[in-house]
This record gives sequence, C-alpha cells and structure tokens, in this order.
Amino acid sequence: MTTSAPPVPRIPEAVHRRRWAILGVLMLSLLIVVLDNSILNVAVKTISTPAPTGLGATQSELEWAINSYTLVFAGLLFSAGLLGDRLGRKRVLLGGLVVFGAGSALAAFAGSPGELIGFRAVMGLGAAFVMPATLAVLMNVFEREEQPKAIGIWAGGVGLAIAIGPITGGVLLDHFWWGSVFLVNVPIVLLALALMIWLVPDSRDPNPGRIDPIGVALSVVGLVLLVYGIIRGGELADFTDVTVLGTIAAGLAVLVAFVVFEKRSDHPSIDVGYFRDKVFSAAIAAIALVFFALMGVTFFSVFYTQSVRGYSPLETGLLLLPLAAAQLVFAPRARLLVDRFGNRATTTAGMALIAAMLAAFATLDADTPIWILEAIFFLMGTGMAHIMTPVSVVIMQALPREKAGSASALSNTFRQVGGALGIAVLGSVLSTSYRSSIEGDLGAVPAQLRHTAGESIESTLAVAAKLGPEGKPLVAQANDSFLHAMHVTALGGAAVAVIGAVVVALFLPGRTQDPSQAGRAQDPS
Repeated sequence: MTTSAPPVPRIPEAVHRRRWAILGVLMLSLLIVVLDNSILNVAVKTISTPAPTGLGATQSELEWAINSYTLVFAGLLFSAGLLGDRLGRKRVLLGGLVVFGAGSALAAFAGSPGELIGFRAVMGLGAAFVMPATLAVLMNVFEREEQPKAIGIWAGGVGLAIAIGPITGGVLLDHFWWGSVFLVNVPIVLLALALMIWLVPDSRDPNPGRIDPIGVALSVVGLVLLVYGIIRGGELADFTDVTVLGTIAAGLAVLVAFVVFEKRSDHPSIDVGYFRDKVFSAAIAAIALVFFALMGVTFFSVFYTQSVRGYSPLETGLLLLPLAAAQLVFAPRARLLVDRFGNRATTTAGMALIAAMLAAFATLDADTPIWILEAIFFLMGTGMAHIMTPVSVVIMQALPREKAGSASALSNTFRQVGGALGIAVLGSVLSTSYRSSIEGDLGAVPAQLRHTAGESIESTLAVAAKLGPEGKPLVAQANDSFLHAMHVTALGGAAVAVIGAVVVALFLPGRTQDPSQAGRAQDPS
C-alpha cells in the first residue's frame, strides 16, 4: 500500500510563518482607505457650515467631495491592479500610500469646497493603488484553504474602520478644526509604510496584462458624466432639465462605448468574459447593490442625527458604533454560516435583512427612541457582514491566483461605483423630495434666498438663523420636510436591496463540498 505525499505548499515557509502579521499590516493599509470615508460621514455637517467653522459647502458640493474620491478610486482600480501585477504589489502599495498621505495633508488645509473636491480626488488616486494590492497580497501569502478565513478577517477590518472613523472624527471635530479629520491620516500612513517595508513580501503576475489607457479614460469620463447629471438633477429638483438629461445620456453612451471597446481589446482593463459566469456576475452585483443602498443611507443618516436630533459629531460617531461592531463581530464568522447553509441562503438572508432595516428608516421621526436607531444600525451591519465575506470569497476564488489583483480590482471597483451611485441617486432623491416638501413653507424667505434655502436642511437652517426670530417657524418646517425626504429615500434604498436579494437568490451557488473532503475524494490512495 502506498501513501500519497502531502501537497507541496505554494507559499514559501518564511512568508507562511508571518502571514498573520502580514495580514495585520494589510488591514492597517485598508483601514486608512475606509477610515477616510467613515470619518467624512460625521464631518459633512461641519464642512457645510459657513466659514470659519466649515467651508460653507452645499449639499451637491458635499456629494462631490465624497464622489470625487470614489470616482477616481473606481476608475483607476483596474489599471492599479494591473500595475501591481506587473511592477509588484508591494511597490504599488507603498506608492499608493505616499500619494494618499500627501492628498490627505492637502485636503486638511483646503480653502474652499472646490479645493477640497480636488484634493479628495488625489486621495482617491492613492487609494486606488492601495485597495486591490492589499487583497492581492493576501491571496499570495495564504494557502487556498485559509483564504476564506483571511478574507473574513480582512472584511472585518472594514467594520473596524467604520467603527473607528466616526468616533475619531467626532473627537477631532469636538477639539480641532474640520481639516483634522484628513490630517489624522498622515501618521497612520507613516506607520503603515514602515511596517510594510519590514514585513510584506513582494509578488507579481508572471504574465501581466498591458495597461489600457483608453479603457480607463472612457470609464472615468462615463462615470463622472453620469454622476454629475444625477447630482445636478437633484440640485435643480428637475430631472427633465435638458442639461441633466443630456449629461446623463452622454455618460451612459460613453459607458456603452467603454464596454464595446473592452470586448474588442486584446488587453482590456476589464475582461468582459468574466461576466459570462452568472455566479461571478451575481457576486459583483451584490457588492454594488449593497453599497448603493448603504452609502446613500449613511449620507442622510448623519443629517438626521445631527440636524434633526441635535447630536454632536462625536455622539453621531458613537451612534454608528453598532453598525461597525456588527460587521467586526460577524464578518470573520460568516464563513461558518456559508459552510452550513451555502452562499445563496447566507447572502440572500443578509440582503433581505438590509432591505428590512432600510425600510425601517421610514418609521423614524424626530422623537423616536434612539435605541431603535441603534438596533437598525446593528442589524444593518449584521446583514452586510453576511454579504461581503461570502461574495468576496466567490469573486477571489473565481479567477486564478495570479490574477488576484484583477479580481480584487473588479470587486472594489463595483463596490465604489455602487457607493458613488448610491450617494448620487439617493442624495438626489433626498434633495428633490426635500425641496418639493419645503418650497411651500418658504414664503417668508426673501426671494433671492429661496433657491438656496430649499437645497438642503442645512441651507434652510442657515437662512432661518439669518432671519432671526422670524425664521424660528422655519426650523420645525425644515425638520418635517427632511423627515419626509428621508422616508422616501430610505424606501428607495430598500427597493434596491430587494433587487439585490433576488439576484443572489437566483444565481449564487448553494452549499458546496468542503475542499478538504473533495481533495480526499480525489486521492487515488
């Protein structure tokens, strides 16, 4: 009787021994990329306050401050993944961190909303090189059987960043100026750089693809035009405006041209052939749809807690803690449910839970007990944890290990595009609903201020403050109008999550055989 030799490990022993320390460094790099947006969530109200407290940014400028980062990030992820595959993931990670740190320092001292939007785009450039490289390195330091556990911990790091971000932002805003929420990134970047140089091994694809500058340009231009048209429609509260329709149509046309070009290219940024796999496509769609709903809701929930309920930035950060804690606790454990019930059941239940919690936002009023909001946030985080880990594993294991950078870029691109469209679409729904609701109450406002006063709750409250005693009735009307707009927007987000639940229920696989058992079944001995 012969016994088969144990499988030869693919990972060098020296790397294998320090794999968990390497994962910690990768999570620190991931932390700053996610931390930045979660910090910004509690700072948007402060930034919208007129100088010297803030920059006096309008709601559309706030949306662009978030989306300039997100769109550059999403548009360059494919090329960043390919550059990591070609030049080495460690080198690309280090360069991305340096650019991100420089952009953060510049954003901290921005003198206008326009400057902030520009410097946020620089941060997005750096982040585009960090995010896919972290997951690609992970796939190259863990053996396949440990990858689901490592990806679960990696996904839990997102929950940690979401937890730390709002609380850190709240503390900083209570003691320092608004720019401190960006400056805090710099020391984290320096620590991550030092640890990465010391611990993280380099890796690359032996057969990397060529860079696709035309594809990158088409994707960025198409997304910017589409998002600009959506945000402009919300700003005007009129989606039939010729410039709005024209910009949205142009964006869609450029994105169609991008897909056609990629199909015909011999070195595409996106291999459209990947999407012939229904499982892969469903997993990508799940990521995009969950972030569409989540980012849009997070954007308006800050105005609910601070403007309507009167909580400080720090208190708002603490209120978001259950959302992050649930992700941190459940993301690494989601694989246990997948092992028992399969990807389809686990992810569908997660999507259904998120849809129900988004719908629950439509029940919140100005005097709803705050523990109800906390319960909603916790259950939303639980649902998200049971979506992100399973679909990340499906996506990363769908492609060869050498293409880890491309798989990570695809996953993160659709996450960012989904989030950007969520902020744009749901933010525009919020703006349109708010303006429609408040317009009838602006009769006492001087004619030259009515358009500005109707743009957002912060704009209305700022005008009410200028009017003095005459503006007091406007505060209650602003709160009522915002609550109405929030309810409409939340139901829109819930509808998107329901679509996501249907997609994953139809196309994701059910229970799969344990890889170790599969290996034994194929063992001829």
